[in-house]
Amino acid sequence: LLQEVEALVSRWNLYINLGGFFVGLFSVTLFGPWSDSVGRRPALVLPAVGMAVQAAIYLLVMYLQLHVAYFLLGRVLSGLMGDYNLILASCFAYVADTSDKHARTFRVAILEACLGVAGMLASIGGGQWRKAQGYINPFWLVLAASLAAALYAAFCLQESVKQQKPAKLFTLRHYKAVYRLYVAPEHLSSRRKLALYSLAFFLLVTVHFGTKDLFVLYELGSPLCWAPDLIGYGSAASYLAYLSSLGGLRLLQLCLEDTWVAQIGLISNISGLVVISLATTTPLMFTGYGILFLSMAATPVIRAKLSKLVSETEQGALFASVACVEGLCSLVATGVFNSLYPATLHFMRGFPFLFGAIILLIPAAIIGWIKIWDSNHDYSHFSDASLSPADG
Repeated sequence: LLQEVEALVSRWNLYINLGGFFVGLFSVTLFGPWSDSVGRRPALVLPAVGMAVQAAIYLLVMYLQLHVAYFLLGRVLSGLMGDYNLILASCFAYVADTSDKHARTFRVAILEACLGVAGMLASIGGGQWRKAQGYINPFWLVLAASLAAALYAAFCLQESVKQQKPAKLFTLRHYKAVYRLYVAPEHLSSRRKLALYSLAFFLLVTVHFGTKDLFVLYELGSPLCWAPDLIGYGSAASYLAYLSSLGGLRLLQLCLEDTWVAQIGLISNISGLVVISLATTTPLMFTGYGILFLSMAATPVIRAKLSKLVSETEQGALFASVACVEGLCSLVATGVFNSLYPATLHFMRGFPFLFGAIILLIPAAIIGWIKIWDSNHDYSHFSDASLSPADG
């Protein structure tokens, strides 16, 4: 019976995640470019309302003991209004609207640190609350928080788009705006870098999601065999990387360019995963967590560099595409890493972490190549110059 329940849970989780992703894929790429014209506020209100509707449906299912298929209905309705990915896209676009290019990386890093802190509080507080009172009461908080976010965005948040203009919502023009980001013939070098940075972002976030899902399984098994308190400390340590990365990024920016900050963040990520893959004792496992203290510094740098490659009127379209990439990362990470872990248990329990470290070498190479290309391009006009003494 237990195996049958686990199989059903796994199957419905797959249905819910796939349904939300594919519906959200079309809505995010519709609302994101639309917000470039009408403003960010509607693109922040709609997904918050959608998440409130989803929480309300979940509460009805639990109170009335309805069929589990209604969970899928709630997720699809939330996906139609943009879901969590549209909130991310709109928030990052809002930061891009309200910051200059010099300060943008740190502003984006602050936003990512907020995600980490929120995740840590939800993980710790939500788990204890669920254990004490069950599943229903925490969802009342989800409903209240979603409604509060919608009301704040609607009545308190200042609009960031400077030149608002009315625009139709249901038109293919919004999807074409996302398409043009990557294929428009003008500024070919910028579009090429846009594609390369997007690939680097996809690989980096896929490894982050994939390894994060496996930490608890890895800690529960032999030889670590952690108790619940140690698992809680490990989870807190992984979330603290968001804050330590924010502080480290701010300090490193005082003496290094953003590209080098991203490379240091990737080195921290790769080194930490290698140590964790070999961890057989508790001190070594926490050493790995410690080495990951700058692991989240690369993603805000990539987001900021992507933002700087497009115009002010394309920020919504850009971050809508990035949000879709992030949703795809979650699906790919779950499929790849959750399949890789049981398949490699017989020869190396930590192999998925080592595999993730190897994959991260590709984003490091991409970012390094773009830096070299930019340097050569900046000084290429001196290569064929024949200077005379009169030139000084």
